[in-house]
Amino acid sequence: MLLVLCVDLDDDLGRKTGVSTPVIGRDAVEAAAVALATADPEDSDVNVLFQGVHVYDDVAATDDEEVEVAAVTGTQGSDVQANRAVGEEVDTVLASLQTGENVSAVVITDGAQDESVLPVIRSRVPIDGVRRVVVRQAQDLESIYYTMKQVLEDPETRGTVLVPIGVLLLVYPFVTIAGYFDVGGTAVLGTLSALLGFYSLFRGLGLESVVDDAAEQLRSFLYAGRVTIITYVVAAALLVVGGVQGVDLLTRIQGAPGPLTVPIVVAAVVHGAVEWLAAAGVTSSLGQVTDEYLSNRFEWRHLNAPFYVVAIALVLRAVSGFFLNVDPYAGLAGVDALDLAGLAVALTAGTLLGVLSTLAFAVAESRFPTGVEPA
Repeated sequence: MLLVLCVDLDDDLGRKTGVSTPVIGRDAVEAAAVALATADPEDSDVNVLFQGVHVYDDVAATDDEEVEVAAVTGTQGSDVQANRAVGEEVDTVLASLQTGENVSAVVITDGAQDESVLPVIRSRVPIDGVRRVVVRQAQDLESIYYTMKQVLEDPETRGTVLVPIGVLLLVYPFVTIAGYFDVGGTAVLGTLSALLGFYSLFRGLGLESVVDDAAEQLRSFLYAGRVTIITYVVAAALLVVGGVQGVDLLTRIQGAPGPLTVPIVVAAVVHGAVEWLAAAGVTSSLGQVTDEYLSNRFEWRHLNAPFYVVAIALVLRAVSGFFLNVDPYAGLAGVDALDLAGLAVALTAGTLLGVLSTLAFAVAESRFPTGVEPA
């Protein structure tokens, strides 16, 4: 049995006429074609439906095998959802056929977009042929027209193709306008080239999804009343200040007469910045703990974070101070130089702080459980 299958991937038939799909049978398909032609005479799917009726009549008149014609539609928007909808309607058509013969199909479409569903149809029924229906007197013109129309209607393709073309077309008028204001054309060309390069990298690396996800997460933080958004901003500011302080101490050490080795340089940056970095860590961790408490996900062990940050900062401050315990760096303002004994005391204090905080909150969790199961 031959099934003549008319495909309307974007469901122009259902949206413009209200006809329920799939449409099965010669008379039903012809009536649907007339309804669509009445609603929108310029729609190319009208030709697809009439072509399906025409193929049905030819096969029925010349061949002895059974033949049926049906029209299936997808949905407007997502190609994946449209393909699935066509597959479901093809299943419905196949289930309605009253025949004991093997079924094969001839697919009628109006262009390459509808033909993207062929693998879906082929997975359900063998395809004997594909017929693309185009207006005879303007095949090339119509193909160009619908290609351009598809590009202009697709937001993703529109942004990828038209924006770079628009930037290139603006080069000459911008250079001309810049000449009236005594601005060098090279500067304008360089600016436009940089913008086009950044845009190409942005699109090529797929950063638009990263930006969209970041914006959505920021929006959810704002509307959910998350404290972390404030503490993260404060922590970022503290990190910047810490970096400046570290570089400032390094500059002062470079100005002092003395051996400037790699350990001294690293120790100077760490020594000057570690206090501010620790403040940033404590601030952000306290914000996270607050949000966990407000979300009823609080556990006592979450309070370990600020103590760990302080312990690590104490160790780094002590180790960097030990390396800076060299003349003339030990006498500089802002340098807490430590000898070996002081380093041992600081390392012990940092270790005890981390261990005792862990034990204390473990005991608190066992004595006063929060009711949250450990992750």
